[in-house]
This record gives sequence, C-alpha cells and structure tokens, in this order.
Amino acid sequence: MSEAELHVMQARMRGGLLSKARRGELHVPLPIGFLYDAQGQVALDPDQQVQQSIHFLFQSFRRLGSACAIVKAFREAKLLFPRRLRDGPRDGGLLWEKLGLTQALFVLHNPRYAGAFVYGRTRTRRTLDGFHQNQLPQEEWHTLLTGAHPGYIAWEEYQENQRRLRENAHALGPERRKSPPREGPALLQGLAICGVCGGRMKVTYHVRAGHGRSVPDYVCEGRSVDEPQPVCQWIPGAYVDQAMSELLLEIMTPVAIEITLAVQQDLQARSEEVDRLRQEQVERARYEAELAHRRYLRVDPDHRLVADSLEADWNQKLCALKEAQQQYEQQTQKDRLAIDEELRQRLHMLATDFPRLWRDPKTPDRERKRLARLLLEDVTLIKREQLLLHIRFPGGATRTLELPLPVKANVTQPSVVAEIDRLLDQYSCQAVANNLNSRGFVPGYGQRFHGPMIARIAKDYRLKTRWQRLRGKGMLTLDEMAERLHMCTEQVKIWRAAGLLRAHLWNDKNEYLYEDPGPNPPQKNKGVKLSERRLVDREPLATSEVGAV
Repeated sequence: MSEAELHVMQARMRGGLLSKARRGELHVPLPIGFLYDAQGQVALDPDQQVQQSIHFLFQSFRRLGSACAIVKAFREAKLLFPRRLRDGPRDGGLLWEKLGLTQALFVLHNPRYAGAFVYGRTRTRRTLDGFHQNQLPQEEWHTLLTGAHPGYIAWEEYQENQRRLRENAHALGPERRKSPPREGPALLQGLAICGVCGGRMKVTYHVRAGHGRSVPDYVCEGRSVDEPQPVCQWIPGAYVDQAMSELLLEIMTPVAIEITLAVQQDLQARSEEVDRLRQEQVERARYEAELAHRRYLRVDPDHRLVADSLEADWNQKLCALKEAQQQYEQQTQKDRLAIDEELRQRLHMLATDFPRLWRDPKTPDRERKRLARLLLEDVTLIKREQLLLHIRFPGGATRTLELPLPVKANVTQPSVVAEIDRLLDQYSCQAVANNLNSRGFVPGYGQRFHGPMIARIAKDYRLKTRWQRLRGKGMLTLDEMAERLHMCTEQVKIWRAAGLLRAHLWNDKNEYLYEDPGPNPPQKNKGVKLSERRLVDREPLATSEVGAV
C-alpha cells in the first residue's frame, strides 16, 4: 500500500506540473536574455548590452545564414557573449566570454527567443544502458504557446531560422541536399543536383598543372553516403561555373544599382550595431572599475589584508578598462577606414562595372556563392551527348542551357602512348615512368610521369596491362608455381632469389610472375646449399627492371 500511495502521489504531482505547463505558468530556468520580474512574469533582461548582443546574434544569422559564420563574426569583431551563472557563490551573475558554436546553436534553436512558452521538447527514456534523451519534432511538443512573453524575434522568423538550420544540416545527413557557402571556388556548391539519381552532387578539387589553383568537379557518388552506389556522373566544374557566371551576369545587369544601395545600407547598419556593442563593453568595464574604486575607498585603511585585495582588484579593473578602450578605438578606426574607402569604392564599381567586379580574382569565392544563392534555387546537371543544365529560380521560373561536352586539354601525345605500349612489354608501371622521365618525355598533364599515371593512361587508351601481357605468355602466379613444385610460397621466393626460377616483375609492389619451368623443373636436393647448385641464367629483362625501379 505504501508503494501504491507513492505511485499515486508522483502521478498527481506529475499531472499538476503538466497542467501548469499547459497554461504557461510553469516556472523553468530561463535562457540568457530573460528574467522573471517581481510578479513572476517573463521579461527581457534589463541589461542593454545583453539585449544588444542577442539582437546582433540574430541579425548576423539573418545576414550570414550559418551558426559557424556567427561565431566567426563575433570573433572578428572581438565581441563577447553573456552567460548567466546558475550555481556557486556568484549564482545569477553575468559572465562575458567568447561565443562558441554550441551556445550559438542553443540560442538559434530555443523558441523562447521568439516569445513562445514551450514544454516537452525532449523525451528521456531509461534503458539498461542508462538514460537517453531524444529531441522531439515540433508537432510532438507537449505545450507550445506563441506570444506568451516578449521576445527578440518574431515566431515567423524563428520558423525560418529552423528551416535554414535544417538545410545547413542536410550537408551531413543522408539527403545531403544543401549546405552553406564555403571558401572553395565551386560556384554551385550545395546547389548542383544529379539529373540521373536526383541526389546532391558533391564537390571535389584538383590542382590544374601550370596554374597552381584549385579547379572544381561535380561528382555524384550514388543515392546516399550510407548506401554507396557506382558513380552516376563526373562533370568538370570550371566549365559549368563559367556558363553559370555568364548567365548570372546577364541577370544581374538590370538590378545592379538596387543591390548596391541595399548592400551599402546593410554595411552601414552593421557598422553602427557593432560600434554600439563595443561602446557598451567599454561602459561596462568603466562601471566595474568605478565600483572597485568605491569599494576600495570604503574599506578601513588599517585593515591592510582587505585593502590590499581591493586595491589589486581595482588595478585589474583599470587595466581591463584601458584594454577595452584601446580595442574600441582600434576597431572603430579600422571599420571606418574599411567602409569609407575600400568598400565604398567597390560598391561604386558594382553599380558601374559589375561584370569586371564579378571576374575580379580578389572577390572572395564565398561572396560569389552567396549572391548565386539569392538568384538560384538549384541546378540539375545531366551529362549525355551534351551537357544539360536545368536551372530553377526562387520565383519558380526555369531555364535550360545546352552546352557541348568540354574537350580534354590534358591529352597525352600518340607517340608517348605508343612508347608506353612498347615499354609495358618489358617494365612495370613505375619502371616505365622512370624510363620516360629520364628520356625527357612529358605527359599531357604537364607533370612528371609516375606509376599510377602510367596505369591510368593505359586504362584510358585501352592498352594491355603488364599482368595481361605476362599471363598471355603463359607465366604462372606465385600460388600456381608453389602448387607446381609442391612447396610453400616462401620457398618459391627463396628459389627465385637464388636464381633457380625465372621471374618477371609485373607491378610496383615487388610481385612477380614466373616462367613455366617445363618438364624438368628444379628439384629439392637435401644436403646441397643453394649457392652450390647450378643457377639458371638470369633473364636480362628482370635485371633491367630492378635497376629501373
């Protein structure tokens, strides 16, 4: 009966808690930026610096679209983010520290910043392995009351933020549909869709010989990463990006002036917002220094233990104030110069000569991709007799480009291919590469020959491999020779090294194929050393192979 009473009491307490949550009256710990007022209602933190920091975080995400980019923006602006202490002697106090990715994601995912009361976003289950907590979708939350208290953003903006975060996360999930723009030169990174399987195409880079810069390729490796399939398509990215750049230049020309004005206003607003936050950091440091000064003045001068401690704290606050003032002046001067001179000049160029600015190598690739994402929804690539680009714009309009397949510039000369075909009769791939390099031959790739390149050229031009050539002559593998002589493979290697068997190197891993010993193969002769037995004549080819390798 006692156990039953405890169970009923727990159930009634749980029911009361859920009922209170359903009405939005349940008091739970609030995230940074919110406090309970004297009436127990949720209100914004009265500290203006805290509010401005949170507003700047949401504005940065609205502009950059990535949580990692928000962290980078805070670091570049040398701004700190608040954190409320929950326990210890400073319980409830504010701590300013560098913004981390986990904290940024917590703020972006928390619906309380949109003024909503939420309960039951997670579900905890107890198993034999311990407790496991799972995030629930929004439709499974126990309680969701929008407009329950003041917030920093609207509920519609919160929903839009969640959509953008899900799209960013798709870069790592099985769908891999979209991803935020990165630093690479691939213009369609995150926008290219495979026209064969419908999956998102990933980007690979290679360095073009003679230029030293990264060149993208769009590759589809199958329907998902977890269940890999054969490669659907491999499309040269530089060729596609050039066609898309010309299309974007055609689209952007009529609206260049409007975009210039919008960008200029956005830059000015960002500069003013960052400058205001830096000013608040200086004011906070000045307040803490003055507070430490007043504490020091109120202490009894004869109580030196306390006076020394307060004096050290005052000196520390003065140093922090001086550092904050210097940092504010330096950053303000740097931002003013950047906006007044360089950026204003570039914005003027954008309005007057957008094509030249787009093709300027100093323009960051990430900025080009951000602009492309404003104008493009996605691009479907199909490689057949022609290269088809099905372009979809955000407004629903579509456009199709038909491009001829690009001609390979890295073509090996026929004379070099013929020489490789001749040398493969005698040498392994690496030995062929060493032979060609010593004689001054140059591949179409503009680099020196090496073993994998020889194997790739032989495959591209459908040349017989070294293995096929030797096997065509009736040579035996190591296991076949061991079976023929009725001995282990290690003994076969010993006999080959001693010269009792003729072998030819067939790859660059020191593996051999053996000549058939005929009707009179070497026999085991106990009591006679291998060095005293008559050695067969070594094949001159094998000696030359070893020297070449």
